[in-house]
Amino acid sequence: MMKLANILYYIGALLLFAGLVVRLFLPEYYSYVYICGASLFAVMQFLLRPRQEGLALRRLVIQQQLAGILFIVAGVLMFTHVRNEWLVALTCATLVELYTAYRIPQEIEKCNRK
Repeated sequence: MMKLANILYYIGALLLFAGLVVRLFLPEYYSYVYICGASLFAVMQFLLRPRQEGLALRRLVIQQQLAGILFIVAGVLMFTHVRNEWLVALTCATLVELYTAYRIPQEIEKCNRK
């Protein structure tokens, strides 16, 4: 079951990225591909969160989940706004996701050493 969840997580990430690449070639379809990937990616982030205790780790997981929500917000903004306002939400989500992807493994390692 956990292996399937990891596969879905990576499929969501690939669809999310593919939606942004499709924007260059098929601008009428990119938002549909992106929102499917963002939704799958965000749901899997909520389901695959680490179970270790620690205040710093819990804070980082909440930040990562917030980034997942921001990815979905960016997808919704693609549908509802004419200009590129969705880029602000996408940029914020990407920065938070990069930070947490770097810090969560460090915190898990720190919790395991204790």
